[in-house]
Amino acid sequence: MSLPITTISMTSSVVFGTYRNCLQCLSQARGASGGPNTKQEVFLSGLAGGVAQILVMSPGDIVKVRLQCQTESKRGGSNMPRPKYRGPVHCLLSIIKEEGILGLYRGALPLMLRDGPSYATYFLTYTTICEWLTESGKKRPDWSGVMLAGGVAGMAGWTIGTPMDVIKARLQMDGAREIKQYKGFFHCITETTRVEGAGVFFRSLGINWLRAFPVNMVVFVTYEVLTGFLQTGPDHVDPPRIGFE
Repeated sequence: MSLPITTISMTSSVVFGTYRNCLQCLSQARGASGGPNTKQEVFLSGLAGGVAQILVMSPGDIVKVRLQCQTESKRGGSNMPRPKYRGPVHCLLSIIKEEGILGLYRGALPLMLRDGPSYATYFLTYTTICEWLTESGKKRPDWSGVMLAGGVAGMAGWTIGTPMDVIKARLQMDGAREIKQYKGFFHCITETTRVEGAGVFFRSLGINWLRAFPVNMVVFVTYEVLTGFLQTGPDHVDPPRIGFE
């Protein structure tokens, strides 16, 4: 997990930075700079943010998947198979050596198809719920509303993204142990469906929901606090109020 943790701040910066800049550009193109963005603009900006972060995220993600799926024990005896990768850096260098730089982007297509629609749904859900929970005369809901909107947005995003996450992981592992099972993206989808049924694409949805709700509560509270701080200064950032009013 060390490499994904190292890169997560960069991927988050790319996602939210691309999202904010796209919102501003689309608003200016519409001639409504400074006004509220439309739902379509929110959706398209989220889509752009999800696709843009693939360039930063993919190398760390494939290293994470390869190491997590490595089941051989380092403490095994002389007759036991040894792990192929000794750690994240060795895994990264081994992929480059054996598969080239493009090997770090294996599974990038399903990753793009996962994160583009997922982040589009993510930001659209968050914006819509915040609008529902915002009282008349205010610009945003209280902090409990932000937390609720963030948690639900995370769950909605993973509902859209989980099927492609399954395909992505399988393509990333395909050939890692000298056995190549899939001929490509579409063959992976059809073969997985034929062998295991369509239900396999949502097998991990429950655990993704359990992770997404608390994580994205924190993400959006942090996002709102920091953007408020950067726009108006620390004296104008309201302290969080926990609990519904």
